[in-house]
Amino acid sequence: MTFRMPPEWAPHERTWMAWPGPNPTFTNERELAEARTAWAGVARAVRRFEPVTMVVGTGQSESARALVGPDVELVEREIDDAWMRDIGPTFVRNGDQLAAVDWTFNGWGAQEWARWEHDAKIGRYVADLAGVPVHPSPLVNEGGGIHVDGEGTVLLTDTVQLDPHRNPGLTRERVEEEIHARIGTRKAIWLPRGLTGDYGQFGTRGHVDIVAAFAAPGVVLVHSQRDPAHPDFEVSKEIIATLEGQTDAKGRTLKIVEVPAPTVLEDDEGWVDYSYINHYLCNGGVVLCAFGDPNDEIAAGIFRGLFPDRTVTLVDARTIFAGGGGIHCITQQQPKV
Repeated sequence: MTFRMPPEWAPHERTWMAWPGPNPTFTNERELAEARTAWAGVARAVRRFEPVTMVVGTGQSESARALVGPDVELVEREIDDAWMRDIGPTFVRNGDQLAAVDWTFNGWGAQEWARWEHDAKIGRYVADLAGVPVHPSPLVNEGGGIHVDGEGTVLLTDTVQLDPHRNPGLTRERVEEEIHARIGTRKAIWLPRGLTGDYGQFGTRGHVDIVAAFAAPGVVLVHSQRDPAHPDFEVSKEIIATLEGQTDAKGRTLKIVEVPAPTVLEDDEGWVDYSYINHYLCNGGVVLCAFGDPNDEIAAGIFRGLFPDRTVTLVDARTIFAGGGGIHCITQQQPKV
């Protein structure tokens, strides 16, 4: 029996999110309040298109309800952080059967600031709420570390799956074996790394969903930093060169769609990894990161061209990126069966 991870553009039953609570990512009341406002903005944007369930820390439902509104379902559970893409399960299906892959989670490679006592259990908890069986995996992996085309191809990065703090001693072949077995893929395309800012204090050490993502079978969106002053200028060139000429699981040569990075290069903490690649597809919609930048509308136009039947909604993601991720990082789709 083969379970496969559907592509993100396949119909969803709902979207899962997690509510920011006091933790090392949000170090004071102002940062926490800003994060909650940002997460709520994404939840409301997604809710226009499909149901949203938010996992909320014990006793925090009242604060969440005031910001997300009446239409987002809230469920309480002890959690450490708020990145549902990474702590939640990866849903897979076989015909009309749905299951949930529960990857091993260790705080993005046991990072010093991270806590994951509760987050390591969220995948199973969400699966239980969804009423689906759990497929546990010993591989340390996060949802932001994989992206699939739904037809057998998965994108990975060396610095995540081969991270010695995640999977010490594992080879590409062993990682591929486990991932293919869990999500039904048969070809992995490895990228060397992620964006520069993703290796900072709250970074993931190279998640693929900020640098490259399938938009359709055979079509890959790629982050393109056009300013030579930013170190991602060279990173982008390396990643694009890696993808050029690659074929997918069905033998198609990949079409690469370059999405220009925002024009801003730095914030108070250093080089930014602002990226439009970290978007979220939902039923009839695209929720796209915005940065108050001239390139916001250029990116929106690219997405409108790729998804003409979907409404593109821009949501300011600067606060989310300051915490270490983007809109894709805080959402997780449950496929419809």
